[in-house]
Amino acid sequence: MLIGENSRNVAHAVDQKLQKVQESLPEGVEAKAVYNRTTLVDATIDTVKKNLLEGAILVIVVLFLFLGHFRAALITAMVIPLSMLMTITGMVNQRISANLMSLGALDFGIIVDGAVVIVEASLAKLAMKQKELGRILTRKERFITVFEATRESRKAILYGQLIIILVYLPVMTLTGVEGKMFTPMAATVVMALVAAMVLSITFVPAMVALVTTGEIKEEESKIVHFIKKVYSPILDWSLSHRYKLIAFVAIFFVFSASLSTRLGSEFIPSLDEGDVALHALRIPGTSLTQAVEMQYALEKEIVKIPEVKTMFAKVGTAEIATDPVPPNVADNFVILKPRSEWPNPDKEKSAVVADIERVAKGVYGNNYEFTQPIQMRFNELISGVRTDVAVKIYGDDLDQLLESANAAAKILEGVNGTADLKVEQMSGLPMVSVELKKDMIANYGLDAEDVQKQVSSLITGQTAGKVFEGDRKFDIVVRMDQNSVTDLEKLYQVPVNLPDGSSVLLSELIELKNVQGPNQISRENGKRRIVITANVRGTDIGSYIEEAQTKLNADFKLPEGYWLTWGGTFEQMESASNRLMIVVPLALILIFAMIYMALGNVRNSVLVFTGVPFALTGGVIALALRDIPFSISAAVGFIALSGVAVLNGLVLVSAIQRLRDQGEGLLEAVRHGALERLRPVLITALVASLGFIPMALNVGIGSEVQRPIATVVIGGILSSTLLTLIILPTLYVWFNQGRKKQSDDFSEQQEA
Repeated sequence: MLIGENSRNVAHAVDQKLQKVQESLPEGVEAKAVYNRTTLVDATIDTVKKNLLEGAILVIVVLFLFLGHFRAALITAMVIPLSMLMTITGMVNQRISANLMSLGALDFGIIVDGAVVIVEASLAKLAMKQKELGRILTRKERFITVFEATRESRKAILYGQLIIILVYLPVMTLTGVEGKMFTPMAATVVMALVAAMVLSITFVPAMVALVTTGEIKEEESKIVHFIKKVYSPILDWSLSHRYKLIAFVAIFFVFSASLSTRLGSEFIPSLDEGDVALHALRIPGTSLTQAVEMQYALEKEIVKIPEVKTMFAKVGTAEIATDPVPPNVADNFVILKPRSEWPNPDKEKSAVVADIERVAKGVYGNNYEFTQPIQMRFNELISGVRTDVAVKIYGDDLDQLLESANAAAKILEGVNGTADLKVEQMSGLPMVSVELKKDMIANYGLDAEDVQKQVSSLITGQTAGKVFEGDRKFDIVVRMDQNSVTDLEKLYQVPVNLPDGSSVLLSELIELKNVQGPNQISRENGKRRIVITANVRGTDIGSYIEEAQTKLNADFKLPEGYWLTWGGTFEQMESASNRLMIVVPLALILIFAMIYMALGNVRNSVLVFTGVPFALTGGVIALALRDIPFSISAAVGFIALSGVAVLNGLVLVSAIQRLRDQGEGLLEAVRHGALERLRPVLITALVASLGFIPMALNVGIGSEVQRPIATVVIGGILSSTLLTLIILPTLYVWFNQGRKKQSDDFSEQQEA
């Protein structure tokens, strides 16, 4: 496939071409596609479409329930398709394909957040204006009222959505493989958010002013009324008991921080491709004939497993050596039946893989590495190995490399989670060593190079001519019979012509020995290296690497001039983590600067910024509850979460600050502002979290990659919303009234 081409389109085109090729094949010959990656791509796209559709439906339902106004809810919901059309236009322009990664972090709840705040503020302002005038507003009055409501809310909305966009910039700085995977995701989300931001301050207020005719009641929906009834006494209690509340929050933070150290880590969750790849390794020097016989024996046993549909393999290297391996190595592809055809559809795929592993190990003469077809190639292209983890040892002496690798492998066997542990087959290849009897060659008047060429032509053959079949050309090669080549005694009996016309047996000139030679010599960055490979099962890669490195550092020593490095997906995880550790703090500083620009007050900016740690605690707890390790996918979720948390805090503090500017007292403004902004904060939080629920719960192909993002966002939004509504008002009072005792003042005010 050419660089920059779409894999699905290429695979589909090849499939169509194969059908045309079929027409020109001889009778009885059929060319059949045994593996088509389009099937997997289509399955993942179906998962994404299902998640987005279900998320959109949940968001729209919440809008109708909470806004309590059909037309206003419909206008807000219209932002979803309009912003998606604008996003798709941008994706086409930037040549970003619609796939699992590019659409994986799209949440319609976050997209409509700005529109929700504008619509809610407009409805409240229209209802208040109608009540004030005692009649239905004219068209001009509606336009002026909606404009005023938008003007009051737009600052918080624009800054809030710009902050959400800003937090995605760290993802766009990723390079290498992780950049290729996650940059399209960040670009797509940013385009969707920009589109939604433009719509929220143009299309949404215009439509609200046009279509919200008739009487608009100030009454809230029963759900919002009930929530306010519950929230009001909780808010009063929190304002009266700030020290208890802050102590609880501090304990909560400490608990979450300790929990985060036990999450484990990985690059990205392993995508379940539905099929199994089995790398079979046989003894070096195994002939092609013997390898094929062993392959048939393996396939015969594995296809007996009821969940297996078919199995095929590639043995050795093809004519175009894109995947150079010797005849003793075979890539096996085990194609599973659809889950509906399994004897037990509820059976875990891991259990099926365990069955395949058990059956395969019963076929002697093979060692195995278990992975998945695309994952195998992906790992191989990234780090040169097919497995999850690789320990690469570099040095000069092959024997020393092999000895060190075997010692390291013995230590790795004791690490929890080690599976399919293998040391690269560097030695053990049976070879025939040809040693020249130089004195005898000189006595007979022969040249050593001529003797070597004659031995080579006997074993490997010599071109004697060419034969043509149409436009195809083949060499005619003359060599000894294969059985004679392997019989050293027969080689010895071959006569060699002397300059005087007589001949002498080859045994007089050379000595042949069967020896064990190097199977392969691998190099990387100009240095010889050997690799110990392993897959990780039952634990996360981060914890596995940590334990393995600790044990190797304690019990394993390399000679001078030798060193080791770690490879596999761990490299990408480490690379991405190092990059994010630099750019995320910079992004957080920029976020704080934007909050300050929106509020113009350092103390209030710090208050709003507390939404970030509020959100992170919930995300950590959600990952721990679902036993999901931290990954780059989860990191993207945390990044998205930070923006949403700040938006809610900005909406709440902006409302309190506006009431203070209008002359209300501190406690009145805090209480009034918190209750006034309860509905938009709840709606933005609910739609953002509900939009991710299908991703968090879906078990379709590809859902593994989206699940950490969704889990983090849902957990984080729940915690940040609760803490924003309860803690933020208390902290606002504390920050803005110094050290005065608020509980007494508040109690007196309540009594009054």
